[in-house]
Amino acid sequence: MTIRAVKAFQADRGLSVDGIVGWETRGKLFPEVAASRNPSPQGGGEGSPAPWFEEALRLKGVREGTGEADNPLILRWAKRLGLGYAHDSTAWCGLFAAHCIGASLPDEPLPNNPLGARSWLAFGRKTSPRPGAVLVFWRGRESGWQGHVGFLAGEDAASFHVLGGNQSDAVTIARIARTRLLGARWPATAPLLAVGAIGSAAAEGEALSTNEA
Repeated sequence: MTIRAVKAFQADRGLSVDGIVGWETRGKLFPEVAASRNPSPQGGGEGSPAPWFEEALRLKGVREGTGEADNPLILRWAKRLGLGYAHDSTAWCGLFAAHCIGASLPDEPLPNNPLGARSWLAFGRKTSPRPGAVLVFWRGRESGWQGHVGFLAGEDAASFHVLGGNQSDAVTIARIARTRLLGARWPATAPLLAVGAIGSAAAEGEALSTNEA
């Protein structure tokens, strides 16, 4: 309902109708606030205009159930998306990405089999790695079928800092080697926003993640 209201407002003001409260829309909604702020061209910071990334940040710390138990929140993500997913002991990085995109961009087509990490190579449109982008990695071996998917939160010389699900059985930020990257994607229905990295997303001295299953 909020997204529909934003789209109606954008259409009325002659803005790009995408349902995302970017800087232009924010300036029309809150002209007094916009006049007192001068956001950097890199974006980011409080109110970074990438709703799927903000949803991912909101869920940081969510963990799968222990032992035979399941986290009902994770199962609800699958139910809302109409995905067959029975237990959170099954890899859920793709489910997490699908929830964040689906909850914030309801008009954005999800890839076929979003539970499969490598399926996200067909999502949206190709982009260079940029904060907020969907990053797809190989796991096991590059020519295999296993993979991992998450959102770019920052980077250093050796790694991308990935905000994703099923990282140490939780939603965390992990360092993943640049050499494992298969591709970067951006939602087709969202403008190529400058999202701005999270400050100190992951410590450079932190060990590289090697198996996110």
